[in-house]
Amino acid sequence: MICNTQMFTTTRLAANQSLRRYKVQDLIIHMHEHCLAGRPVHIGQAIFATIFNLISNTIFSIDLVDPDSDSAQEFKDVVWEIMKESGRTNLGDYFSVLRLIDIQGIRRRTTGCYKKLYRIFDEMIAQRTLSRSTLSDSPRRNDFLDVLLDQKDKNDFEFSYDNIKAVLADLFIAGSETSSTTVEWAMAEFLRNPDCMAKARMELTETISSGQQVEESDIDCLPYLQAIVKETLRLHPPIPFIFRKTIMDVEISGFAIPKNTCVPVNVWAIGRDPDVWADLLSFLPQRFLGSDIDFKGQDFELISFGSGRRICPGLPLAFRMVHLMLASLLHSFDWKLPNGMMPYDMDMSSKFGLTLQLAAPLCAIPMLDG
Repeated sequence: MICNTQMFTTTRLAANQSLRRYKVQDLIIHMHEHCLAGRPVHIGQAIFATIFNLISNTIFSIDLVDPDSDSAQEFKDVVWEIMKESGRTNLGDYFSVLRLIDIQGIRRRTTGCYKKLYRIFDEMIAQRTLSRSTLSDSPRRNDFLDVLLDQKDKNDFEFSYDNIKAVLADLFIAGSETSSTTVEWAMAEFLRNPDCMAKARMELTETISSGQQVEESDIDCLPYLQAIVKETLRLHPPIPFIFRKTIMDVEISGFAIPKNTCVPVNVWAIGRDPDVWADLLSFLPQRFLGSDIDFKGQDFELISFGSGRRICPGLPLAFRMVHLMLASLLHSFDWKLPNGMMPYDMDMSSKFGLTLQLAAPLCAIPMLDG
């Protein structure tokens, strides 16, 4: 609830627009350095670092990773490990006698990953608590950590430091991994389908002047880019399964499902349903041009972020960042595969966890036009 009212409101998102613009500008500068050197870029790592730093600035008012450093990949690995273990079938969920002994080691591995994140959070919270004390003259930053600490000060017993760290972990894990995965899949599909990339770049050239930075206000004027994001989410939903609990006994397709049953919704299969989608395995953004189908929870053909009261609270931020980063990467650079690789040589297979990632991380070389 506190995220919905304090971090993802229209007012807060509007106030942070300049921060998002600045972080995307950092991403383009990073890509430009690789462009001049003719070096391939690890797309997923660079995008992950950008989003991770956006979240860390929103929460802590500082960057936490450098896109070129090992720290970016280390954070990405920790987040992926949590996602992978969370998506693994746990026998303890089905046999209570196994829950305490953790026979598969899932709890042990997940706990180790969370400890790495919590060490950073502990340091940030300790520093901020000191700066907020009456002994310090440090100005108030009014970021999300201040909001959480204000909440704790109001009611110390109901909102503890452990609650704060849990909220922060959810924001970093869910926010950074899903958006970066979506952009990486979209870039992979561009490189796999050069005609789509050419058409998207043409739309950007006709809408935005050369050398001008893409703005969030431009997104509404880029229908083909929006169709690309929808088609990417259809084929490669960042969260392949959404879990919901039944609030009453219900019968679905002849199956009786008792109240309080955890039901997985297979978003990946919905996006590949032959009764809904023609030529379902092909990447065809044009299928969404002139279509009212969207991923904001009203159209069950495309529910990548869920629906109803349990829809992902970070959807408004993800919408802005995915479109802005993707448009900026295409508007600023042309792209090619490294080492003479051809589009048909690309490995487009997936690896499943709680999120759906490319099995082989995407590397590509940014190039300037002309």
